[in-house]
Amino acid sequence: MVKCVAVILSGCGVYNGTDIHEASAVLVHLSRAGAKGTPTDEKRNILQESARIARGDVADLAKLDGSAFHAAIIPGETEFPTNDVAKNLSDWAVKNKDCTILPHLGKLIKDFHKAGRPLSMCCISPILAAKILPGCELTVRQDKECEKWTAGVVKEMGCKHVNKDVEEAHINVKNKLFTTCAFMCNAPIHKVFDGIGIMVKETLKLA
Repeated sequence: MVKCVAVILSGCGVYNGTDIHEASAVLVHLSRAGAKGTPTDEKRNILQESARIARGDVADLAKLDGSAFHAAIIPGETEFPTNDVAKNLSDWAVKNKDCTILPHLGKLIKDFHKAGRPLSMCCISPILAAKILPGCELTVRQDKECEKWTAGVVKEMGCKHVNKDVEEAHINVKNKLFTTCAFMCNAPIHKVFDGIGIMVKETLKLA
C-alpha cells in the first residue's frame, strides 16, 4: 500500500524558513520508500517559498484533510530562535515555553495524535510536540549542547528530552512521535541526511 505523508513546510531558506537540506532529505527518503509527499503551509508568501522546495504544487495548511494521510512530517531549521517553526509556525522565538502554535497546525497535530497516525519532527520542530503533547518524549540533540534554548525548556514543559546524536532518531512509541536533531547539531550534511533517513524509515513502519 502506498503511504501518503503530509510534509509541513514553513517557507524557504536558512534562518528564515524550512532548511532546504532537511526538506530535501525528507522528500528523498519518502520517495525511496515509495511514499507520496504532499507539502503544505500557511502565512506570508510561505506557500510560494515552499513550492520552491517541493518543486510542485503546494496547498494551504487550512485545507489539509488529515484523514487523507498516513503520517505527517515537519522539517525544521535550526536552534537559532528567529525562524521557521520558531517564527512562522509558532511564536516560540518570542514566548519560548509560553508560545502559541498556528491554529491549523495545532489542530493537525492533535488530530493525527488522536487518530494514532505517526508524527515526525526534526531540528527545532519537536518543540511543537512538546507544547501540544504533554509528557511526550523527543530529542533536539544532546542536552549539554542546547540546555538554554531547547532541551531545558522541553523539560520545563513536562516532556522528556532524550539525548541522541545527529545520525540517530528517537521513537516515542506511545505517542507515535519520531524526532531527530538534524541541524540542531553542527554536523556534516550527510550525517543529518542519515538521521532523517532513520526517522522517515521508522515513521513509515507505523504509518
